[in-house]
Amino acid sequence: MKFRALAIDIDGTITDMDRRLSLRAAEKLRTLDVPVILATGNVLCYARAASKLIGVCCRIIAENGGVITDGFDKDPIVSDHIHECEQAFNFLSQTLDMEKLDSSLRKTEIVLRRNFDIETARALLKTTGLEVEIIDTHFAIHIKSKKINKGTGLEKMADLMGLKVSDFIAIGDSVNDVEMLDMAGFAVAVGNADPAVKSVADYVAGTTFGDGTAEAIDYLISQGML
Repeated sequence: MKFRALAIDIDGTITDMDRRLSLRAAEKLRTLDVPVILATGNVLCYARAASKLIGVCCRIIAENGGVITDGFDKDPIVSDHIHECEQAFNFLSQTLDMEKLDSSLRKTEIVLRRNFDIETARALLKTTGLEVEIIDTHFAIHIKSKKINKGTGLEKMADLMGLKVSDFIAIGDSVNDVEMLDMAGFAVAVGNADPAVKSVADYVAGTTFGDGTAEAIDYLISQGML
């Protein structure tokens, strides 16, 4: 089966842990004949810059599905769940020392430095009844709505493009990629991926980070899938 688009995470999938871009992965993505959608937990301006530099501009799923745009100059579609996330942060910060990251740029979720015990935070959060969750991507900790994820973002992007989610290949590495990979027509995990990501993948790369993405793209092309 030939797929019609590819959705791919950025950090840990086409970069290393220091966020250095894999030039090999970027080159592979640039040469594809299908649209490439960057799907990230990071903010929109970061993803827009990355898409320009990689050369796959400019369909983006940002903030773990909370912000979506299908063009560089188009107004993004932004979810309205930030207030519950703020409530959760205000409650948790009464007990835990939590530091917000890029809060002036975040529109739909709260991102925190990884310097507190996440399991304690999760246990406290269960007492609130708020429809939010805490996830650790290994780059930062996110307080986000349970109703929004990269999978719901992929559904919205597919609608905007006139496609089905089954038309997409998805590539990722972290727990925030699971829903997107689970919904896509074909799922790829790079070698450094979390066990939860590998468990839903149709193909697990033998190599890690950007090399894993480059390996996966070569495999997909060799199988006539891209």
